Amino acid sequence: MDKDKIIELLNKDLEGEHGAIIQYLTHAYAMGEGEMACEIEAMAREEMRHLDWLAETIVELGGTPSLERGTMRMGGTQVIDWMKNDVLLEEGGIEQYKEHIKAIDDPRIKRLLQRILSDEESHHGDFQHFVEKAQREGMQDVRGSHSDKTVQTLNWGIEHEYTVILQYIFQSYMTTNPEAKKQLEDQAINEMQHLGWLAEKIIDISGNPRIEHTEVDQSTKTADMLRADIKIEKEVADAYDRAARETDNPKLKELFLRLRDHELYHVEVFGDILKEEEK
Repeated sequence: MDKDKIIELLNKDLEGEHGAIIQYLTHAYAMGEGEMACEIEAMAREEMRHLDWLAETIVELGGTPSLERGTMRMGGTQVIDWMKNDVLLEEGGIEQYKEHIKAIDDPRIKRLLQRILSDEESHHGDFQHFVEKAQREGMQDVRGSHSDKTVQTLNWGIEHEYTVILQYIFQSYMTTNPEAKKQLEDQAINEMQHLGWLAEKIIDISGNPRIEHTEVDQSTKTADMLRADIKIEKEVADAYDRAARETDNPKLKELFLRLRDHELYHVEVFGDILKEEEK
């Protein structure tokens, strides 16, 4: 099989991992606190690891990692419905990985896909167990329908964080600057934390987190990447600062100021790397 076809198959797998991450995080947040939600978040992190392995392999083959999101099964009104959908999503992923393992003749890539497959088969068993547990315990959706300016601001924050997570990890794969790669990876992880904080805060005030993103900058030159990142971080730091000044809720004010300070830190980190890149 030629490289272009392998890249095509790996990008299809990568898109599947992307969809699974968002599906599982949405379900975990909607369940609130608890052991099962924590376990599902842990599985989402394993899917992130798979995405990373796949993207790195695609770049090594001379390809570009896809930022598209694969199929998601988001129907259902109760936890048991979601867990059944998660079982079905894993079944689809398992079938696809088996097909790709059979089709790809590169032993190193075949080995990687077999490694990922073992995790997916474990996840499948976990979700089957969660179906039984959700039914036994009568677990319910803890999200509410509250929607005011605060919820809208928090969901705007999620939209930003999701966008820059994709942007920074994509750039980390494409840059040839080792320091930029390291910092982009680190800041993407920090933005993942932010997304979680915002989603949990929305749940706390009986709202509904919406995990969607806007346009992702896909520059391939390191200096262009960093300029785009600095621009968006400055804009968002200003927005978080404004949100902190507008709220009377001390917990929200603390969250917005913490997010602002993190974004300003990212500006300085990216700025230092840009100066070195431009020398």
